[in-house]
Amino acid sequence: MANLHIHGGDVYRYPHMLDFSANCNPYGMPEGVKKAAKEAVEKADCYPDVECTALRKALSLKEQVPMEQIICGNGAADLIFGLVLALKPKKALLPAPSFAEYEQALQASGCEIRHFFLREEEEFVPGQDFIEEITEDTDMVFFCNPNNPTGVLKDLDYIKKIAEKCRQCGTFLVLDECFVDFTEQPENYTMKPFLDEYSNLFLVKAFTKKYAMAGLRLGYGFCSNTEVLEHMHRVMQPWNVSVVAQAAGEAALKEKDYAEETLKKIQIEKEILLKGLKARGLRIYGSKANYIFFQGPENLREDGLKQGISIRDCSNYVGLGEGYYRVAVRTKEENKKLLDALDAIQRQSGKEEGLWQKQL
Repeated sequence: MANLHIHGGDVYRYPHMLDFSANCNPYGMPEGVKKAAKEAVEKADCYPDVECTALRKALSLKEQVPMEQIICGNGAADLIFGLVLALKPKKALLPAPSFAEYEQALQASGCEIRHFFLREEEEFVPGQDFIEEITEDTDMVFFCNPNNPTGVLKDLDYIKKIAEKCRQCGTFLVLDECFVDFTEQPENYTMKPFLDEYSNLFLVKAFTKKYAMAGLRLGYGFCSNTEVLEHMHRVMQPWNVSVVAQAAGEAALKEKDYAEETLKKIQIEKEILLKGLKARGLRIYGSKANYIFFQGPENLREDGLKQGISIRDCSNYVGLGEGYYRVAVRTKEENKKLLDALDAIQRQSGKEEGLWQKQL
C-alpha cells in the first residue's frame, strides 16, 4: 500500500538521525506543558470536553479572537479535512508547491482541483496572476502564509486582495498561518484583525510547531461565520481533541517567556544558517519562517543520511522536481553539524567547497 502521508519528522524509520526534516521548535516542549500533559493522564478515564471550553477560552484571551469564532481539532490537518467535508467544494484553486493536506482533503471529497504553479524563475512568489485565477466557479482557495515548503511570505495588502477577490466571487478562503509566529513581527502579517470583515475566511493555526507538540496533535481555527463552524462540528468526529491535548494546550498558552525567548533564538540561528548555506553555493528561496528552502544537488537527502542528518526532500510536492530541499532551523550546535555534513558531502563528491551553485 502506497504511503500518501510523506512528510518530515519520520523518526520511526530514521531513529538515529539528527532531524532537520520537521519544522518544530528545536528547544523542545516546555516543561510546563509536559507537566500538564502528565497530570491530565490521570483524568483520561473520562471523555474529553467535546466543546474544548477551557482551551477555547484561553485561546480567545491569547489570540484576541472571540471564543465563539474558535474551533479546535486533532492538529491543523483535522480542521482542514473537517472544513472541506463541511463545505463540500466542487472546484478549488491551490498554489503549488504548498502543504499536501489541502489536496488530500479536497480529493477525499471528490473536489476538482486546479493548480496554480509557482515559478522558480520568480522565486516561487505568487503575484497578481494568482489572484486573477480566482473566478466565480472557484468554490475554495487555499493559501499558506508563509508558504510551506518555500517560506515565501506575502504582506497583508496582498492577502486582503485575495480575500476581497474571493468575496466578490463567492469563494471561501482557507488561510494557513501555522508558521506566521516564526516570522519577524508576525502581528503585521496575520489576518486575525479582519475576521469580522470577511465571513468567507477561515484561519488555520496549530500548537505543533511553536511549542514542539507534534505528537500531541492540537490545532485550532478562526472564522467569524459561526454557521461554518457549526457545520464543521456536525461532520467531524466528537471528542477529537483528547484530555491530554486540551490540558497541554492550556499550559502552552501560559508559556510567554518560552515562546519569546525561543523564537528570538531561532531568528538569530536562522540568519547564521542562511549565511552558511549560501556560502556553500546553495540557492535559497523565501525562507521567512523557521525553515530554509533551497535548491541543491540530487541525492542530497541520501548523502545526508549517510552523515547522520535527515533533511526534507521536497520532490514529492506538486510543482517541484528533484533537487529541492527544506531544512528546519535548529540549535546552534545542531546547525553546525548540518553545515559540517554538507562540507563532508562536497569533499566526498570531489567538488571544491562552495561550487554547488555552479552545478545547478
